[in-house]
Amino acid sequence: MQEYFEIAVKNNPAILSDYKAYEAALQKLPQVSALADPNFSIGYFISPVETRVGPQLAKFSLSQMFPWFGTLKANENAAALEAESYFQNFLDSRNKLYWKVAQSYYDILENHKLQKLEKENIDILHEYKALAERKLSNSKASMVDVLRVDIMIDEAETELLLLEDKYPSLLTAFQNILNSETEPELNSIPIIAGFESKISLDTAFQNHPLVQAIDYKKESSKERIESIRKQSLPKIGVGLDYVIVGERNDVTSSDNGKDVLMPMVSVSLPIFRKKYKAQIKEAELIQEQYQLKKENLLNDLSTENASTLYEINKQLEYISLFGRQIEKVNNRLSILEKTYTASGVEFEELLRSRQQLLKYQKLETIAKAKQATLIEKYNYLTSKRQL
Repeated sequence: MQEYFEIAVKNNPAILSDYKAYEAALQKLPQVSALADPNFSIGYFISPVETRVGPQLAKFSLSQMFPWFGTLKANENAAALEAESYFQNFLDSRNKLYWKVAQSYYDILENHKLQKLEKENIDILHEYKALAERKLSNSKASMVDVLRVDIMIDEAETELLLLEDKYPSLLTAFQNILNSETEPELNSIPIIAGFESKISLDTAFQNHPLVQAIDYKKESSKERIESIRKQSLPKIGVGLDYVIVGERNDVTSSDNGKDVLMPMVSVSLPIFRKKYKAQIKEAELIQEQYQLKKENLLNDLSTENASTLYEINKQLEYISLFGRQIEKVNNRLSILEKTYTASGVEFEELLRSRQQLLKYQKLETIAKAKQATLIEKYNYLTSKRQL
């Protein structure tokens, strides 16, 4: 199973898509933590402005605005927390993938086992038919017995054909999850007897990636509020103007034609406060939304987990029941086979018991596959499978 999971993690498009979303979110960090682009401008005086030291011919300006102290850091923190929520979504998809791989794999094992049981059943029915024909030739049985077993063989062969027809679709589903043409190894279905939940569910649910993703989004909104508060404070700008001045012919001063260099400082005045208040209120409401969403998710996880635990134990009880029934029916079959071989009677009861045995064997196989899949679902719900 581990081998298939590793293949799926490397190849499954949904998993790769979620990881790309995380990588894309990381690219926001340098965007939101960067300073605004500096401004550079050039001006040419078509009609030169005369000054004491000469006419102004051209002007060059360079300026840079700086947000309030801590604004960029708050922006970066908010983006980093948002990116972490994407990573938690990726972890959730990865953990859920193990459950889906297991489900698809156990569907294949179930189908394979049912085919095997049906083939064994057909072989035994053919033996019963041969026995009935021998009894018929010795006048110890009727043609009805032969016809009965013929009907059952026909039904069994049809069931086998349907199972064989179903296998390719199960294999396709398995290979699509892995996004690989890997052929599954057809082993027996595992049984976990005496399954018990020995972990703290409160801790398990709090550590669930989906819950963690909401927590990170909530923290991101908190940092967003801090960022908005910083943005509502004045921005400081610094700049430099350079003016090219021409020489005057009628002036002999040492400053004649001297270029002008002028440092500048500017401050924005965020006096319109409504937009900042609205942005803060929006972020606070989003925080409340995430808190309610988290509570709902925890309730859903708790409900789903309780239902899954019940189903696991239910299938375990069924496995135990069907095991006992199989043992009893086998004992009964042994007696009926001896009786029919000796006297040629009870053939109908022999066939009925044979079908009953097959029924319990199939139900046991289905219960084993369900239990194994449900345990992987439980591992997903409780974040037990952290790979």
